Amino acid sequence: MPRQKRIKSISGYYHIMLRGNERSNIFRNDEDKLRFMEILSAKKTGDKFHLHAFCLMDNHVHLLLSEMKEDIATVIKRITVSYVHYFNKKYKRVGHLFQDRFRSEAVDQESYLLALVRYIHQNPVKAGMVERAADYKWSSYNCYINTNHYFSHLLNTDTILSLFAKDRNEAIRRYKKYMNEDCSENFIDINDEQVMDEEEARKLFHEMLVEEGIHNRFIKSEEISEGLIKMFKEKTNLSGRQISVVTGLNKNKVYRILSK
Repeated sequence: MPRQKRIKSISGYYHIMLRGNERSNIFRNDEDKLRFMEILSAKKTGDKFHLHAFCLMDNHVHLLLSEMKEDIATVIKRITVSYVHYFNKKYKRVGHLFQDRFRSEAVDQESYLLALVRYIHQNPVKAGMVERAADYKWSSYNCYINTNHYFSHLLNTDTILSLFAKDRNEAIRRYKKYMNEDCSENFIDINDEQVMDEEEARKLFHEMLVEEGIHNRFIKSEEISEGLIKMFKEKTNLSGRQISVVTGLNKNKVYRILSK
């Protein structure tokens, strides 16, 4: 099957996930993680892209980036090529380090932007590595709170904080509260199986509607059965949020259906 074209972000914001080939570790120690961050810093020089959030786990990485002078594919290629060169040379190995091409999803709504940052920061908490997001040193959580943090110079924090409040102190207070609340949203992650691209999923959903005898141009939510949504989930493995975008159903309704 040919590779599907990536969904282009209207806002320029992307959630990127890089994972190790066959889920192997891409970081063996803190020195490797530090080198990856140094590469990020070097590759963003000249306003190539903005980094808004990150979390480095042992076998995968989450990034929230926005395009500036370079498109996202070029940005990620330059980062991964440099890191693979470093890793292979250090550990005297050859071959692929990252699994296939990188995973990405466009982020075009402010509410999803905030939820995504929280999701990224809570990764090590959900993995049982730390009790609080603030306790993990390889994420951007503390960069938003402490401008003197070692990685703060890499982050563009203004965009996210401005969504909480105009006053910076108040924005940080609200940020801390929100970041430590339960995250119910689903985004691409290391535990996902193969996920169908949204463009292909839209075509499939239309075909499934036609099979159900629904041909209307404007479809009412009550016409779409719970069984259809569950079957669509099985065929695409999209997250509840993505299913909401593709089908036009209310996000909370999708979550309720999938939780039954």
